[in-house]
Amino acid sequence: MSQQGEKKAVILLSGGLDSATILALAKEQGYSCYALSFDYGQRHCSELDAAKLVAESAAVVEHKIIRIGLGEFGGSALTDPSIAVPEQRELKGADNEIPVTYVPARNLLFLSFAQGWAEVLGARDIFIGVNAVDYSGYPDCRPEFIESFQQTANLATRAGTEGEPSTIHTPLIELTKAEIIQQGNRLGVDYSATVSCYQADGQGRACGECDSCSLRRAGFAAAEIADPTRYL
Repeated sequence: MSQQGEKKAVILLSGGLDSATILALAKEQGYSCYALSFDYGQRHCSELDAAKLVAESAAVVEHKIIRIGLGEFGGSALTDPSIAVPEQRELKGADNEIPVTYVPARNLLFLSFAQGWAEVLGARDIFIGVNAVDYSGYPDCRPEFIESFQQTANLATRAGTEGEPSTIHTPLIELTKAEIIQQGNRLGVDYSATVSCYQADGQGRACGECDSCSLRRAGFAAAEIADPTRYL
């Protein structure tokens, strides 16, 4: 904790709908927000451009973009151009189905970086926009993973071992996409500035066909809020 009781939090900010919402929620709770984004070898940089806009609009204290080479490994449709992004796919598949858009160890790495920065800042809170309701195909979006990571991080850091443990906040984990959008709408989040599409173009326009686009469109429809997404 910093002087005069300031509450600091590191916010994992992808530039998408969910992360923009958790940033707004953290600010509502009185945190001084430090946004952290990653250039990890993803298919496009439009989401990072969106992250910059969202961070600036939210007047975060600081926004860092860290480069990590997950593209060197491939293994995901989001980092390997030889693997096609699925389109018009049935989202509610088998419970044990992990889609090709899963990026190996992504949230494990992202949270580790966030934990490191939080310790340097003297922050004890980290926010991540994982969700296990609308689409639970990613193993690193499950509550069990978050709980396990938090326990491990508090064993592995000086702050944790000195009695100042960190908390991983997942305010969206049990919300539907419509409920997430309603929360953000209440807080004035400008969703037109966000990019969720797995294969957006250089201007941030969405394909309208991938899993992420399908979830986003359905969420706005269910929330009965006009969809501001710019589609190709």
